[in-house]
Amino acid sequence: MADRRRINPPSGPTTAPIFLASPSHSPSQPPQRTRPPHSIRKIFLKTGLTPSASGSAYLELEAPSNPNPPTHFTHAHSTLKLTCTVHGPRPLPRSVPFSPHLLLTANVKFAPFASKHRRGYVRDTSERDLSMHVETALRGCLISERWPKSGVDVVITVLEGEDDGVGFAMKEGAEDIGAGLSGWGMMSVLSGCMTVASAAFADAGIDCCDLVSGGVAAIVRPPNSPFLQKDDAEGSEKEIVLDPCPSEHTDILAVCVVGYLRSRDEITEIWSRGDMGGLSGEEDSGQSGFEALLERAVDAAVSSRLVLDAALREATEYKLQRMALAVPSQEKEK
Repeated sequence: MADRRRINPPSGPTTAPIFLASPSHSPSQPPQRTRPPHSIRKIFLKTGLTPSASGSAYLELEAPSNPNPPTHFTHAHSTLKLTCTVHGPRPLPRSVPFSPHLLLTANVKFAPFASKHRRGYVRDTSERDLSMHVETALRGCLISERWPKSGVDVVITVLEGEDDGVGFAMKEGAEDIGAGLSGWGMMSVLSGCMTVASAAFADAGIDCCDLVSGGVAAIVRPPNSPFLQKDDAEGSEKEIVLDPCPSEHTDILAVCVVGYLRSRDEITEIWSRGDMGGLSGEEDSGQSGFEALLERAVDAAVSSRLVLDAALREATEYKLQRMALAVPSQEKEK
């Protein structure tokens, strides 16, 4: 009979593990952008994934492609994965004062495994900023007068967020490259949050005047220019790209995010940061760097709106098919 108080050794002989010599470690090359400057990444969007919520949606962006994959194990480049649930409209408690409009509350939370460094469970400043921007963008499309003394909660969970990239970490003096999500990667997260929240609103059947689609554009320096050049000389080559992936660009100078209503041709939210001057042809066109960047961000929002329309059309057709199949069964029961 074995002694339960002791850890017994293996019954048979064992062999010590032998570790092979690892190949010469060389830093992995970041993926290069293969898309044209005016195109966005492929978007996967689906609604109705959470039955317990009034409306839900899931959004995922295409992962960056690396033409030269490393021969040894390295940490894969991150992409964007978001899930959104909408709860309500539901009546407010009696302790809340009367409100003739619908009270909207947005909550954006990063999962602990959303970034390379594990995040805490307590909301930080970046999550509060994202929640504020998403709430402002959604207020512009809601018809709040139809829901007096009611409230709706929007909960967005970032399952995987894009890193800030090499350029932002080196410019900001970060100790670990790609450790945080407070720079360029945060702008792409905000754009996806607005799109997935609008899809969840439509799935919940809440009255809206239009759908909000997020778009992001950035001013980057091509790879053939000096890496992270501090003094931007006049005439330095810069270009505007749509839907920038921070891991695909070594030097991002400025980023602009918009929440756009395509049918009404209105912008409900703008967030920009960075140096927007020194674009080629700026004097000839008569537009400032901010105006040119804003116009391209709107183009990105229009492209994401096409995916949003297609996803909602597919979800509506599926619901109509289920209703058509349910009608004959109810007639047979009668």
